[in-house]
Amino acid sequence: MREALHGVVSYLATGETTEHRVFRFISGALVPDKSLYAFPRAGMTGFGILQSTFHEVWCTYFGNRIGAGNQRRYNASFVYMTFPFPEGLTPDITAADYADDPRAQAIATAAARLNELRENWLNPADLVVREPEVVPGYPNRILPKDEQAAKELKKRTLTNLYNVRPQWLANAHEALDAAVADAYGWGEDWRAGRLDDDEILARLFALNQNRSAGGG
Repeated sequence: MREALHGVVSYLATGETTEHRVFRFISGALVPDKSLYAFPRAGMTGFGILQSTFHEVWCTYFGNRIGAGNQRRYNASFVYMTFPFPEGLTPDITAADYADDPRAQAIATAAARLNELRENWLNPADLVVREPEVVPGYPNRILPKDEQAAKELKKRTLTNLYNVRPQWLANAHEALDAAVADAYGWGEDWRAGRLDDDEILARLFALNQNRSAGGG
């Protein structure tokens, strides 16, 4: 393992190719390779926006597919760099600068809840023990309690979770999507069911074109 990202306790990441477009916080002690996209400054609000249906729709349309399984591929140039984040919550603005924005706070709250639920499912308290890392400042190590726990934990992947998509996961995503829709000013239409994938894509593309033309 090479040195950790400078000063980063954890960072947001997603795989280049994946069955489900999932973003997850990873320890800063781990160095991403070429098949992993890392977002060191995303924060919880950025995580919420990227994990939302709005970014998912954009990814599906502008990303390509690869391999025998026709898996979706994340592309920074065609997907991330072109995605129109909500006004005032764009990646060029630091999280500290929009910390008091109610929209950012609502997204962060919903995103934190989704993250908590997923992490609790991946590493439930009855299956793991947490031991202090030997290097000061790094997160505790998460270890299986016994061999039986180790076998169960191998099944607990985000891919398997999203293949099943239990109701608690669906509910958490619904709450997150509502918060992100509000940030765009589309909350009423979202709750009324007027935003299908085609409409979301059309609105996002209009934002992209407006900003490209210097309209903000």
